[in-house]
Amino acid sequence: MPSYEEDLSEFERRNAQVLGISTDQVFSNEAWAKSMGGLSYPLLSDNWPYGYAAVQYGVLRGSGTVERAIFVVDKQGVIRYIDIHDIAEQPPTDKIMEALDKLR
Repeated sequence: MPSYEEDLSEFERRNAQVLGISTDQVFSNEAWAKSMGGLSYPLLSDNWPYGYAAVQYGVLRGSGTVERAIFVVDKQGVIRYIDIHDIAEQPPTDKIMEALDKLR
């Protein structure tokens, strides 16, 4: 997630809002973001009820952990792009930018 900080100007140029979502509690998210030097985009908590949004998006594993997932949602709330990776993998930013470019 900190790597998206480097690309924020590209997201902004495409009129996109970056949001991070974690199943950790708010105070844990805040501590983690602070340990990374902070984030300039919102980091939301999907902790109560635990993983509710992750379940709705189909990315909560049976073990209770969450896949690393990217969703591009248009202004009407329609999901236009989904990219799901193992938690250890970084999704390719160029593919996200291509999906955003298609929304123009």
